[in-house]
Amino acid sequence: MGTPAMQGAWLLLLLLGLRLQLSLSVIPVEEENPAFWNQKAAEALSAAKKLQPIQTSAKNLIIFLGDGMGVPTVTATRILKGQLEGHLGPETPLAMDRFPYMALSKTYSVDRQVPDSASTATAYLCGVKTNYKTIGVSAAARFDECNTTFGNEVISVMYRAKQAGKAIGLVTTTRVQHASPAGTYVHTVNRNWYGDADMPASALQEGCKDIATQLVSNMDINVILGGGRKYMFPEGTPDPEYPNDVNQTGTRLDGRNLVEEWLSKHQGAQYVWNREELIQKSLDPSVTYLMGNDPTLPALVPPQFGSLWTCLFEPVDTKFDIQRDPLMDPSLKDMTEAALRVLSRNPNGFYLFVEGGRIDRGHHLGTAYLALTEAVMFDTAIEKASQLTSEKDTLTIVTADHSHVFSFGGYTFRGTSIFGLAPLKALDGKSYTSILYGNGPGYVGTGERPNVTAAESGDPSYQQQAAVPVKSETHGGEDVAIFARGPQAHLLHGVQEQNYIAHVMAFAGCLEPYTDCNLPPPEDESSETNPSQTTTTTRQSTPTTRQTTMITRQITTTVPVPDSAGSLGPVTTPLALSLLAGTLLMLLGVVA
Repeated sequence: MGTPAMQGAWLLLLLLGLRLQLSLSVIPVEEENPAFWNQKAAEALSAAKKLQPIQTSAKNLIIFLGDGMGVPTVTATRILKGQLEGHLGPETPLAMDRFPYMALSKTYSVDRQVPDSASTATAYLCGVKTNYKTIGVSAAARFDECNTTFGNEVISVMYRAKQAGKAIGLVTTTRVQHASPAGTYVHTVNRNWYGDADMPASALQEGCKDIATQLVSNMDINVILGGGRKYMFPEGTPDPEYPNDVNQTGTRLDGRNLVEEWLSKHQGAQYVWNREELIQKSLDPSVTYLMGNDPTLPALVPPQFGSLWTCLFEPVDTKFDIQRDPLMDPSLKDMTEAALRVLSRNPNGFYLFVEGGRIDRGHHLGTAYLALTEAVMFDTAIEKASQLTSEKDTLTIVTADHSHVFSFGGYTFRGTSIFGLAPLKALDGKSYTSILYGNGPGYVGTGERPNVTAAESGDPSYQQQAAVPVKSETHGGEDVAIFARGPQAHLLHGVQEQNYIAHVMAFAGCLEPYTDCNLPPPEDESSETNPSQTTTTTRQSTPTTRQTTMITRQITTTVPVPDSAGSLGPVTTPLALSLLAGTLLMLLGVVA
């Protein structure tokens, strides 16, 4: 069967380069006709004129958080996803693009012009802006000063949803104790206090609790899916997946097994560790609580707790999607679908937080391939959620906490790989990539700038060049987008403070402080698809090549690619007639 990377994952097929397509902008002929563009605009105008806000309350609330997914990242993701589906790229809409309402969010924190994920999480999840590196507390609290926590706590919309009788859940590709998901349940003056071993003795003595402890004690969360195992188990506990790696063992100094404690609070709890079990248990109608983990970890769980739900798939953060074993490790789409099935069993509705957290990590590494492939999977999860829910009773919001100093330019031809080269040389006579970073580990130093080749720029591990040397590329300070659909989605308009998002969600759900919202209930959804009742498939995620009637002018050439036996064979590949002085721009491999 080959390596896990070869077992049907289309992103990994890209990684292995099983097929190359050379493109110089295969432009549809009809786009040369003004009637084509006039017709598209007329269709969009007609749809806009028919758009009516849904003025009911929302039974269900979902927020998708693309960590670090600034507007340039959204655009680049659109291009990449379109190219993976066999299109030129920028014309192909993302799932989030189809949401009818959007706004811009101002992301600054109280004390920083360019924020971090902790202060921003407090804003969009709790409705209050706060200080850098603090979560779930007001700006009256001070970073790293434990005693300023007490009396300055602020509560999240998730907490309010639970108090109203709704099921609640969080899904993330980071550790579940990380800044963004922690914003749903924690109150801390230091985002890095993941476990008690990460805290100073003085903070523990003053009564502050680590984030992992608060995960299981602050509120009753129905579904917890993500990474972060090591902070949940006693110091020295071998990790089930990496038993010989001392860096992945349990870290708790208090000797507590937080997973066992969490399971003991619930009847009918399920603890799963791989993709197959995740899907199977999510289809079990008796499951209303879910947490997950890795191979052999169920041995750590007492048998009487064999029926709640938690998934902690890694000791720290989950793997990047291109490194994921598609047969064993669930994707963000898989986790989102499973969470929706479990949460939808509550007749009062649910609140779900879903984070594409590794987008941010890819950018911090200065490696755009990692960031953008994560963003593609994030959009796929949004698409799945849209299929499993109805906009009549579910408010879904997609946004980012902050941006990054990521950009792309260089007048590249339409249809060129988003990871490719600009068509013209720089002043030093050398090539440069369309994607660049304002700062980061890709700084080339004081010597000569490397002459980047197309093969190098398309490598998944390639770090794009950066203007300023820093170990970890930084966040950007510009506004980020908000996409919304469902009841009260129209309230997300214009340019808003980031904390406004939480207030719209609370109002739509008639949650505190908007319990007197005076909104009629949503329409009866008995005829709609219920995600807890539908079946699922376990086929591998593959890009859908949409049918098109566009006529293109093209010639063909043969490019040697490895066949199933590893030898080189020819493949017919289109090339546009509009060439620029022999410049060849390499497009990503596309899975047929």
